[in-house]
Amino acid sequence: MSTRSLNKVQLIGNLTRDPELKYTPSGTGVCTFGLATNREWTDSSGQKQEGAEFHRIVAWGKLGEICSQLMSKGRKVYVEGRLQTRAWKSQDGADRQVTEVVIDEMILLDSPKGDRPEGGYETHYSSDEAVSPIADVTAAEEVFNPEKEEDKTEKKSKKEEVVEESDEIPF
Repeated sequence: MSTRSLNKVQLIGNLTRDPELKYTPSGTGVCTFGLATNREWTDSSGQKQEGAEFHRIVAWGKLGEICSQLMSKGRKVYVEGRLQTRAWKSQDGADRQVTEVVIDEMILLDSPKGDRPEGGYETHYSSDEAVSPIADVTAAEEVFNPEKEEDKTEKKSKKEEVVEESDEIPF
């Protein structure tokens, strides 16, 4: 009989630094960034207190590439994923350990310049597929796919063909 468990993290906060994108030897993107979450509470004497928690966030693959392109220090985001703890030996032989949030969902909650249009601003991306807005997804695909130039030209001509076939706006 197996016991069920749950490892799910949901955070809303602000980036503490610009995302850093690296690639594994096999070419998979790995993006890391810091996220600060704030909380307020009233202590036993009735005084309001404030505190912050700082989280290490990791995004893999396409989501990581999109994060590195669209996010920057100070941006407000929602992330969802799971906790992961890694352990290793440092070069000096000391045992090291880090706990991080490996995300599979990300929603940008503000505009790049921090000014919010009336009605708010929200852009949602997941590790399964990038969703809305279409223009951002297309731009991110062009920036992040490490393809040969002829592959890019071929894809571009296919995209142009699709646009020529339809007069409707795709969103």
